[in-house]
Parts: sequence; C-alpha cells; structure tokens
Amino acid sequence: MSLSSLTLLLLASASPLGATAPDRDDPPRVETAAEDPAVDDSQDVVVTARRREERVQDVPIALSVLSGEDLAESGAFNVNRLQQSQPTLQFYSSNPRNSAINIRGLGAPFGLTNDGIEQGVGFYVDGVYIGRIGASTFDFVDVERVEVLRGPQGTLYGKNTTAGAINITTRAPSFEPESRVEVSIGNYEFLQAKASVSAPLADNVAFRLSTSGTTREGTVLNVRTGVDQHRLRNLGVRGQLLWRATPDLDFTLSGDFNRQNPLCCVQYYAREGATQRPLNRQYAALAAAFGYAPPSKDPFDRVTDLDADSNSRQEIGGASLVGNWNIGGATITSVTAWRYWDWLPANDRDFIGLPITTVSQNPSQQKQFSQELRIASNGSGPLQYTLGAFYFHQTIDTQGSQVQGPAASRWLLNPGASVPPGSSGCATATTAACNPAVLNGLTSTNTISFDNTSFAVFGKLNWEVAEGLHIQPGLRVNYDKKRGSYVSVVTTGAGSTTLTSDQRGVLAPQAYEPAFSDWNVSGDFTVSYDFSPDIHAYATYARSFKSGGINLSGLPLDAANNPILAVATVKPEKVNHYEIGLKTQFADRKVTLNLAAYWTEVNDYQATVTNGQLGVIRGYLANAEKVRVRGFELDSSFRPSARFNVYGNAAFTDATYASFKDAPCPPELAGGTTATAAQTPGAPGTPGGLSPAFCDISGQWLPGISKWSLAWGGEGNVPVGNGQVYLGYDGSYRSKFSSNPSRSRYMDIDGYSLSNFRLGYREGDFNIFGWVRNAFDQHYFELLSAQSGSTGLIVGQPADPRTYGLTVSSSF
Repeated sequence: MSLSSLTLLLLASASPLGATAPDRDDPPRVETAAEDPAVDDSQDVVVTARRREERVQDVPIALSVLSGEDLAESGAFNVNRLQQSQPTLQFYSSNPRNSAINIRGLGAPFGLTNDGIEQGVGFYVDGVYIGRIGASTFDFVDVERVEVLRGPQGTLYGKNTTAGAINITTRAPSFEPESRVEVSIGNYEFLQAKASVSAPLADNVAFRLSTSGTTREGTVLNVRTGVDQHRLRNLGVRGQLLWRATPDLDFTLSGDFNRQNPLCCVQYYAREGATQRPLNRQYAALAAAFGYAPPSKDPFDRVTDLDADSNSRQEIGGASLVGNWNIGGATITSVTAWRYWDWLPANDRDFIGLPITTVSQNPSQQKQFSQELRIASNGSGPLQYTLGAFYFHQTIDTQGSQVQGPAASRWLLNPGASVPPGSSGCATATTAACNPAVLNGLTSTNTISFDNTSFAVFGKLNWEVAEGLHIQPGLRVNYDKKRGSYVSVVTTGAGSTTLTSDQRGVLAPQAYEPAFSDWNVSGDFTVSYDFSPDIHAYATYARSFKSGGINLSGLPLDAANNPILAVATVKPEKVNHYEIGLKTQFADRKVTLNLAAYWTEVNDYQATVTNGQLGVIRGYLANAEKVRVRGFELDSSFRPSARFNVYGNAAFTDATYASFKDAPCPPELAGGTTATAAQTPGAPGTPGGLSPAFCDISGQWLPGISKWSLAWGGEGNVPVGNGQVYLGYDGSYRSKFSSNPSRSRYMDIDGYSLSNFRLGYREGDFNIFGWVRNAFDQHYFELLSAQSGSTGLIVGQPADPRTYGLTVSSSF
C-alpha cells in the first residue's frame, strides 16, 4: 500500500457516521503535571493503578499519568519517547527485540535479550499483560492515558513487576457517534496519521475502530548502499466491540494488529579504546591491514558503511475479551487474552564495512495466553478488597544463525606469538589467522525453544481502621515452570561438522535442555494517612521477586570448549523495598507537590555477563550477589490560572552493585591471556597484558542509570477569537551513565539536555501546532557497545537529531 493510499484510508475512516455528533459530556480528562490550561481545575485525575477507579492523588503509590492529548502534543507515540517526560523511566534498545524498560534503574539486564529470562517492569494494555518488552514497542493507537507506576507492584500486577509497571488504557467504544483525526508532517519526510471512529450498533452495542500509520526516512546514511538507516514504517489497527448485556454486565472484545518494518537499528564507529589484546590484533592495526577506514570518525556525521543486511521487521497482534459483572457489593472482572509477536531481523554484528560476521540474526515467534479473574469490592466503606487469580502460558521459538565472512580469520584469530608488535602478522606467519578459509563460511544454526507456565493467586485489602488511617496489606502466591532447548549446529564453509580448535573457539556446537520451576510468596504492606482531602502520606514495605530463568543464548565454554551446564539456570531475584511518600495539593489545587523516597535491595540480581572467548557475541545470564538502589523523586506542577502552567519533575537515583565479585571485566581489561591465580593481570589497556578471569565490581554503578534526571516545562496561552494561541516548552536532562554492564573508561555516555517547543492554536476540539524536538540539535548516544573480539572498537547508536513539523487534530 502506498503512503498516500494509507493516509487517505486513515482519513476516510475518521469521517463521522451520519451528521455531526451532538453535544455530549466528555469523560474527565486524565492529566500529567504538564496539564492543559484550558481544562477545568476542578476535574479529578482518575486512574486504575490499583485495579479500581480512583483519584490519582489518593493512591499511595509513586505514580505518573499522561493523557492521550499529552502524548500527542509531546510527540510521545511509543514507549521510547515516554522517558523524556518521566525522569525515573529508562528505555534502551539496539533493536525492538533487544529492548529494556527500567524504572528506578531496575527491570531488565542491560545487554542483549535472552529468551529464557523475564522482565521486571510489567507492561499492560487494557488489563492484558504483554510478556515481552519487544512486543511492547508498537506505536500508541487511540490511547486515553498511560500510567507509570514506580516501585514493586507484585501483589496486583504480578511476579515480574519488581521495578514497577506501565499501564496503558485505550479509549473505549462510545454510545454517542464520535470520530478523531490527527495528521503530522515533518522533516526527514515524517508523516504520521491517526484516526478513530466510534458509534453505537444497537441500543446496547457500540464499536470503536482506530488506526495509526507512521513513516519517516532514516537519519543515518549507509554510504555503501545509498540507503538511509533508522527509518520508520509502522502501521497499527485496533478494533473494539462493547456489549452491555445488562446494566450490571458488560463485555468488551478487542483485537489489534501492528506491523513495523523499519531499517534499524544500526550501531557504528564511535571511538577507539585500548584493550589487553596484542597491539597487532587491536582495531587500528587490523583496520590498517585491510586498508579499511570508516566513512567518518565523527559519529554525528551520521554515515556508516555496514555491509550486511539490517532490518527490524516485526508483527504484533492479539485479541482479548474483558467482562465486568457488578453483583452489588463487588464487581467480578475477567480478562482473557491471546497475543503473538513475530520478529524477523537482520543485523550487521561486526558493526563495520568488512565481511567479518556477515549474518547474525535470531528470528523469533512468541505466542501467549493469559487468563485473569478477580473480584473487587464496590463503594467506599471502611474495608475494601481485591482478590484474584492469574494464569499465563507462553511459548517462544527462535531460529538463530551466525555466519563468519572472509575477514573473520584475520580479525578474530591470533596470528602467533612470534609476530612482532605492530605487524599485521600475515606477511611472515602461516597461522590460521592468515588463512581466510579457516573461518569463511563458518556457520552456527541455532534452534531455540522456550515454554513458560505461570499461575498465581493474590489479594489486597484497604482497611480504614480510623478516620483517614488506612492499612493495606497484600499477598501473592506464584508458581513458575520453564522448559527450554538450545541446539547449535556448527558447520565449516565446506559443510563439515568436524571443527578445528580455532573454529570451535569462535563458534562452538552446543546442545542442552535447561529447566526451572519454583514457588514464590510475595507481598506488601502500606500504611497511609489522609491529613486532609489534599494531603496524603504513605509508607510501604514490599517483598517481591522476579522469576528465575534459563539461559537460552548459549552457555560459556570450559577449557575443552564444552558448555558449562552449571550456569544453565538463573535464580530468582529477591527484592526488599522500603518507600515513604507525601502527595499534596494546595492553593485550591492549583499547586501539586508529590515527594517519594525509597530504598531497594535486590539479592541474586540477574545480570548479563560474558566470558573471555574472542568470538563470543552473545552474553549469558548470571546472578550478582546484591544490588542496591536508593533515591528520591519530586513531581510538581503550578497552575495559577487557565492561561499558564508550569511543571518540574526530578529524580535522584543511586544504583550500585552492592556485591558482584565475579563480574565480567570491562573492555580495557579483556582480550589478553587469562591470568592464573599466581599471576598479576596487566594494567587496563596494556597491549599483550594478562587479563583477569573476572572482576570485582562491587560499588560500581549499575548500567544505564543517570544519578540525576529532570523534566520541566510549561505552557502559556492568550485568547484569540473563539480560541487561544499557545506556546509550550518541555525540557529534560539526564546526567552521565554507564553503557556497559561493568563500567568502562570508554563507555560512559555524557549527560545531555533536550528542549522541545510547540506553538499553536486551539479552538474547541480543533488543534494545530508547529513543533521542534531536540531543538538545539543535541548530539548524544542512546547506547554504546564494544565490538566482539576485544579489538577496542566502541560503536554507538546516535539518538535522533533535531526534528520539526506540524500537527493538525480534530474531533467530531
């Protein structure tokens, strides 16, 4: 389908059914700190963070809320863009499958995704749990609000919400005809069109159909192919059917389909560092031996010369049936869902324009089924409760492949100890490194399967023991069972399965079947006090856990190049969390000031590690002894009048490995011969020096976490005619953070600040505004990685440059 046809289809689907919809009472709009000044201050922000509708200020949880209008005006059309307004939210992605959502620095191991492990930030859409972060990277379609819950939410949201949860609610079908349309255009040929239509089909049946399409040309030019990388090609469709069988019983049937076909997410030359590898085997000497130079050593020239295919095509979809039955004193809710995720990637995993690794990809197919049944009390009496049960079953099938090219032998193998320093090695040596045929065509074909079954029962009470004083205990009992299979068949370029030691050192055949099962009991206890309708305080203790897992990316090898089966499984994370908070509003609710402080300790933290093999690209998972995260947060807004508002949010996060004594070493200590117990490793970055077998990184930063994160902004407007002209600004800042599991002198990402502006006119349901994002064209990396083989090459993924455009939206 052409882009113009797609746009026409979206616009046509937004046309009102029949005449213009009559006047109606819109539901209360859900706001963030950056609220629309035209909205009546008296409207309460309503959320479902505790599985029931409540005013956000009354919920004893550190919680942020963004409305659909906020998302549109800020350009936050997916999870990645939420982090600019949410200081405690981190999103990292080298491609959709290898994505991680963290809250307060916790959630998922930093590095490549492993099928056998689960996330620590729960992701929900209309009550349906999304089992993989990769399956949550779709564009938002017709969203009413996004709730970001900070801190463990295991009692009501499940075992894998040790860091928090993201709860997305889409707009429900309406019994009054309505339609919405939004179109945005911008530089880099950006075009995004969204549309929805809703209307009754009968007195007790209504539907909603929503669509979204996004296209943008790439921001990085591949000079080898002439093709722009980092392009967007996204399409989403969502349909809902609401049946009010009786005044007390309703069912909503939903289905969605999302397809993304971007050319992403390339990483390329960022800088060089020194490792322990012999000097003639580090990046500069190897590149010189091939006569190779990157097209630019300034990564923000945004050019690369990758010679292998890159793509990140995926399909995401599913169906759900939600039923609500009001039985008087309580409401019974059932959520039944089936979802799938089909991932078809292509990657250049050597990150440069030489044929070292010509294929590295892991196509995956996930299917999941979930059933939740719960009962929640109605009304506002002194005792309220929520009780429920949850079942989840997931399968993942992955077909991995890795192929080495003609440059792999020279790049990955040792040309010999007798080669003089500074020499490329192959003019005088006759080792395997000098023979391209040794590794050319060496192929690993991996067949990976994962079966995950989980069952839980849970309950939460809210007992007002005295006026304003609430005691809120919660308990969850969970059972997990996981089975997997990993089979890697390695063949030479001639098709033989008989391998030399050099070949096995790069790609080793493996076959193992890990299994894991366990019961866990988790819970929380909150005491809150309402000093007044607008001042609330709370204190929480939570004992939570993240399910154990199995390693399904290959295992480290012993001296004989055999997999070490002892590390095939990973223990559950055990979390102890303490938090106090104060939520206040004053000056007739024109000022909101919320504070939270917390202390979280994680035992058996699930970390991504690597071993000393030269050819290893994928890491595996292991348990760090203990991690500690502590910090404080501030969320504030000031709305002195309907003409002006400002907000400011801040987070301080101190996240460290309290104890990790056998961690992987950073690149500057890797690549050399492993030192024995009687030997002393060389100083970091000593060519030819001895490398430690492991490093004690206790006290170091956790990766991906800035100590300071800020978000601020505001909006002012003046009346013009029947509407208003407005000017808005949103700013954010993140301080320096580490982009490597073990902190490296070469892989810190410097702090950066972003500024977004918008100028527009709104009148009723019509809104038109121009926007500039990253207005000052800040140059920064989203992440940095080290090239496999300890060559010292550091590659990076640059963030988007300055973008600008125009958005027009209206409702009918």
